[in-house]
Amino acid sequence: MFAKSFRVKSNVVMKGSDRRKLKADIAAAFPCLSSDELTELVPNKEDFSVVKIYAHKGDAVTLYVGHKNPLFFEVNKQLYPTVYMLWHYPAALPTFRTWPPVLHKLIGGADLMLPGVVVPSSGLPDVKQGDACAVTLVNNKAPVAIGTAVVSNAEMLSAGMKGRGVCVLHTYMDHLWAFGEKSCPPTLPDEEGEAEDVNGDKCVTDEQEESGEDEEEEEEGEQSAVQEQQASEPVKGQACPAVAEQDEGVVEKGDEEREEDQEDQKSPQEVMDTLLWQCFLLALKSKVKKAELPLLTSTFLRNHMVSCCPSGKQLDIKKSSYKKLSKFLQVMQQQHSIVRVKELTKGVESIVEVDWKSPELRFRVPEETCMEALPLGETPYHPPEITTLYLVSARLQPLFQDASKRKGAALQAAEVRSIVTDYVKTNDLVDETNKNYVRINPTLCDCLLEKSEYQEVETLKWDDLFSRTLGRMQECYQIVFPGQTPLIKKGHIEPIDVTVASRGSNKKVTIIKNLEVYALEPSAVASALQHRVQASSVMQAVPGTKDKVLVQIQGNQIQQVGHLLLDHYGIPRKYIQGLDKAPKGGKKK
Repeated sequence: MFAKSFRVKSNVVMKGSDRRKLKADIAAAFPCLSSDELTELVPNKEDFSVVKIYAHKGDAVTLYVGHKNPLFFEVNKQLYPTVYMLWHYPAALPTFRTWPPVLHKLIGGADLMLPGVVVPSSGLPDVKQGDACAVTLVNNKAPVAIGTAVVSNAEMLSAGMKGRGVCVLHTYMDHLWAFGEKSCPPTLPDEEGEAEDVNGDKCVTDEQEESGEDEEEEEEGEQSAVQEQQASEPVKGQACPAVAEQDEGVVEKGDEEREEDQEDQKSPQEVMDTLLWQCFLLALKSKVKKAELPLLTSTFLRNHMVSCCPSGKQLDIKKSSYKKLSKFLQVMQQQHSIVRVKELTKGVESIVEVDWKSPELRFRVPEETCMEALPLGETPYHPPEITTLYLVSARLQPLFQDASKRKGAALQAAEVRSIVTDYVKTNDLVDETNKNYVRINPTLCDCLLEKSEYQEVETLKWDDLFSRTLGRMQECYQIVFPGQTPLIKKGHIEPIDVTVASRGSNKKVTIIKNLEVYALEPSAVASALQHRVQASSVMQAVPGTKDKVLVQIQGNQIQQVGHLLLDHYGIPRKYIQGLDKAPKGGKKK
């Protein structure tokens, strides 16, 4: 579920009542935990937040984050622990043991197959179908994966330990693990063997690296499959060396220490005031549109300011000197005149006006700031370059032989015209009496004419020559996303399909399909439309497909969908189908 990056929808601090409810849910799901352990997991006064995210396939997931690490995640009202939680309480779930090389497959998104399960002398854990369970490695009780049992333990044995055993939801080194401190699994001695690391080696500490002590290499076959993905023995609070090498944009240690020193000189209130000011300006600059005004202040905070908070930081107004959003906006109105706030309905404030010409808003948002403020897993979108190509067929190969174009070569229409023109002129096939015609030689006869035309057609017009050539070539398209290798696919590219359908009580809904073809994240499009039209949206799997998801939003929103796809994402109109069905505005009386 977390093998690919996910998108953060919201991140808020949990209230006391919500914490009590969460403790009750954890106690019900994991009865082996004592009351003291529950209090340690969900503290009453320390920071503990709830983060709502969308997985890469559109699944809505709730994370519960404490001690800087995600401790639980909730899917379909089912609560699961993360590896961070199980490293402290490994007995919270029944566990299956497997070999270290299998972890590489689990991290890649595979499920745990029964042939890879190591059956201990005490037998398999007692599980039923659908029960939450953990996966550990041989000689280390620290869990490295969490999932659900595909069948009961009795059915596993009766099937001869063949087939799927555990449907894996979360693993060590996936994107949910990366949302935390990126620490490595601890070494927990196994009852049936001596303790060792995840990959069976001893960890190399910084002191050992400095003194030149190296690890002993394992067998080459196992090392090539596991070495890059497995971790060494952890140092508490320290990220894995392998991950540190892979993470892009890692700041050097000296720079981090200088930044931390600067922040340490400020009080927590000053740090939060600065973050609040930055998120406020960035939200107005890059998120809020004039058409959205008036905008509820609560919506502005939840949907705009929070999403502009840099990754790794948490926006909490209560920790600022303002304490309340209303007081902060009042200062922005009186001292800076950036916004004007008005109480449109009793007790509910809205931003009714924004001074877009304010000096504070006329700054240029640095590209790094925009990138940092994007939700996790989301990057600035750039529309792809799409080019129609034509493949050289076996029948036409003699015509393209002089141009060194073999069967299967992909050419643009202009290249085809140029090659055909050069062939005609090289072989002196232009009709002397009328240069608008081309004389047919045996090669052109075999390539372009039907059998019934062999004896009848002696010349063709230039346009007919070109159209016949393209008509006998297989059409395909090349799609190029910025920074990626061009992809060539046969057939026509599917346009983004926008339609309006009726649901119960004759209610209209707008349905958007084929967003994935253009590398558009359905969850991001759904969220953007929600903010624009203030209507609920849902995502559903497209019947008959594996990875396609459609977006459905209430009402006839074709016009807003068109503005979003054309203006915001930059998709050419010819690749969007159904915009002509947008409702036309009636005449004002």
